[in-house]
Amino acid sequence: MDTRFLETFVTVVETGSLAEAGRRLSLTPTAIAQRLRALDDEFGVRLVVRSGRTVTPTEAGVAIADRSRRFLRELRDLKSLGMDEHPAGQLRLGAVPTAIAGLLPDIMVRSGEAFPDLDITVVPGLSTELYAKTIGGELDMALIVQPHFPLPKTCGWKTLRVEPLMVLAPQRWSAEGPHGLLATRPFIRYGRQLWTGQLVDDYLRRVGIRPRERFALGTLDAIAVLVDRALGVSLVPDWARPWPESLSLAKLPLPDPSEPRRLGLVWARASPRIRLIQAVLGQAHAQGPA
Repeated sequence: MDTRFLETFVTVVETGSLAEAGRRLSLTPTAIAQRLRALDDEFGVRLVVRSGRTVTPTEAGVAIADRSRRFLRELRDLKSLGMDEHPAGQLRLGAVPTAIAGLLPDIMVRSGEAFPDLDITVVPGLSTELYAKTIGGELDMALIVQPHFPLPKTCGWKTLRVEPLMVLAPQRWSAEGPHGLLATRPFIRYGRQLWTGQLVDDYLRRVGIRPRERFALGTLDAIAVLVDRALGVSLVPDWARPWPESLSLAKLPLPDPSEPRRLGLVWARASPRIRLIQAVLGQAHAQGPA
């Protein structure tokens, strides 16, 4: 059995979509479907059912997916144990959307040049879920927003970027000042369910501003576009480029100190793939806002 087929099956179960699994694995939906059919034949049972664009595992598929995850983790561990002084093997790295576009590409390039036999699989997601997957062993490490609670001693952390909060406004409104804009203009909120959203709420409470909320979004690029169209202002971290092009925006620093957003890498110190993790850490350089 080709273990890549098992990894394909697990990815389909996790994403619930052939198309999304294909995007993550750089395969066409047709190739994904062919691998699933081959596994059906191998196991002698149907593993998934399709309803429109949604894919769900059968009862047998759920059981096999769970065992497959453990098997694939153990296989990666065995490969890591066989390494010599040159790190080689597969490493699963989670990353939040702004890091995938901003910080991660340079890390991937440097890691690929230094360790050509290191295979990094990127798993996108929110900080909360990526942190949980790293703690649970589904991911080897993750590039996330630093949690607002102390990390357990079993975890390592490396800060890569510190991003102060700022008021984002249309350029023509900038003379009104950061607090004046937050108090009077429609407010485009960075989602409360995100750890950064909690930093935003903490700052607004501390300075006594109750903005007129108009939208709540979880994507910084989308917020930037809406602000450019003068649909409101926002309180966001000064995130890493690239930003959407052709926008006329003012980035206004806050008059009072704020707790910044910190982006960094988290990993389990006792991971059997610690040498691969250390190899990536060596290529991950800290940077500040541009």
